[in-house]
Amino acid sequence: MKHPLDFHVVAKCSTTKARVGSLKLPHATVSTPVFMPVGTQGTLKGLLPEQIEEQNCNLILANTYHLGMRPGTEVLNKAQGLHNFMRWKNALLTDSGGFQMVSLLKFSELTEEGVKFVSPYDKREILLTPEKSMEIQNAIGADIMMQLDDVVSSLIDDRARVELAMERSVRWLDRSLEAHRNKDKQNLYPIVQGGLHPDLRKVCAEKLLERYVAGYAIGGLSGGESKEDFWRMVDLSTDYLPDEKPRYLMGVGFAVDLVVCAALGCDQFDCVYPTRTARFGSALVEGGHVLPLHRSVYAEDFRPIEENCPCNTCTNYTRAFLHHTVRRETVACHLVSVHNVNFQMRLMSSIREAIIEDRFPQFIRKFMKKAYPNGIYPAWIVAALAKVNVNLSAGST
Repeated sequence: MKHPLDFHVVAKCSTTKARVGSLKLPHATVSTPVFMPVGTQGTLKGLLPEQIEEQNCNLILANTYHLGMRPGTEVLNKAQGLHNFMRWKNALLTDSGGFQMVSLLKFSELTEEGVKFVSPYDKREILLTPEKSMEIQNAIGADIMMQLDDVVSSLIDDRARVELAMERSVRWLDRSLEAHRNKDKQNLYPIVQGGLHPDLRKVCAEKLLERYVAGYAIGGLSGGESKEDFWRMVDLSTDYLPDEKPRYLMGVGFAVDLVVCAALGCDQFDCVYPTRTARFGSALVEGGHVLPLHRSVYAEDFRPIEENCPCNTCTNYTRAFLHHTVRRETVACHLVSVHNVNFQMRLMSSIREAIIEDRFPQFIRKFMKKAYPNGIYPAWIVAALAKVNVNLSAGST
């Protein structure tokens, strides 16, 4: 059966591994590289679905673990899926729930069968298996779903444990594929694991390529590892994955990381960063810098967050107004979230435009000068970009 996903490459950068793609999903056609804001429980905190659309965003992420706990599959099935439940007509991607099992819960027990944990909502003991994860995601009705994988920290020293997790994740993929009930409506991505071990990443990618899947996710990163290790694992993962299918780098949202990882050949990204930082009163601006609006320097600053930003917040409100409302009024969280999501969407649009016009290396250099005005670039950025034939002209640290 053909996957309910059509991906084709529209343009390729002649220097780097970056490409622009068209990702046709059941609920939307998405241009890649794309950033996917995170709506953990079926909502981006502070934003209505129509406000998300206004930022030119048509693909968001929801969390299987939280939605499986509340409202649960019974309610989601009665609502005929999350799209209908949250009144979102565009595309959805769901994670598998595995990351939350391991990273957020005080008690969890991992076996070949799945992850056993105690629900923080009602203290019930629950077993999350690949089959259960698929059941929840099928009830959610996401356009793209993730397999349940065995998640280990990127900082772990135990190679044997990383190898076991990689091999188990492949076995769990086979169980997920077998349990997937909506193959005509929903797509399943496997996840490349292997920690910081290049040979394990290669073995995992080769095993995944033997399966019939719609696209691929790159997991097990953005967990505190060094940036040097991070970019090298991303680079080799995209080398192993096929050109004709989308590549989703999980958990990446800083502007600098998005630019570098697009150059390394990634197509999809997600992170809570834009909305989470908004809740702390910080706005994203050119070069990926942050304006901490609670600081007194903005008390009488009557400029918008960004002079040329078209979002509703920048069109109508000043830094001074936001300064006097952040951390006091919920409206400020809403207004800064609107801007931050808009910032991410504009950044990705600029990346796509530069790739199509085959001037992406020039775009990268211009962006990095704004990100690091002193011209001193982090060594990992210099090395990562040099790997894809982009040389930054100034020094590094």
